[in-house]
Amino acid sequence: MDSRMSDSDILQVTLAVEEVCANLIIHSHSCNEEDHILLSVEKDAEKLIFEIKDEGEAFNLLDYEMPDLKKVISEKRKGGLGIILVRKIMDEIEFESDRGINTCRLIKLFRS
Repeated sequence: MDSRMSDSDILQVTLAVEEVCANLIIHSHSCNEEDHILLSVEKDAEKLIFEIKDEGEAFNLLDYEMPDLKKVISEKRKGGLGIILVRKIMDEIEFESDRGINTCRLIKLFRS
């Protein structure tokens, strides 16, 4: 990815992108093999931008109400923690939906 990112940062960013893609495939597209998502990556001097586009049911990560972690753990609930990870790992998240096309941007700033 970039020499300004540690191995740990690279693994975390990979996890965040995989989590968003997996959520889209499972929840927005019901694992339909006919559906597609488009992932592109941009890099500039300050950041990496992962742009994920799809035509499934819109789900804005920014509207997701964070669950009470103690409750999730005590109830031994399966799932529900991926979005928390994404929000903690990425520095910025942007979402828009226009004419049936959803765009999620995950942004990671380079540390100097």
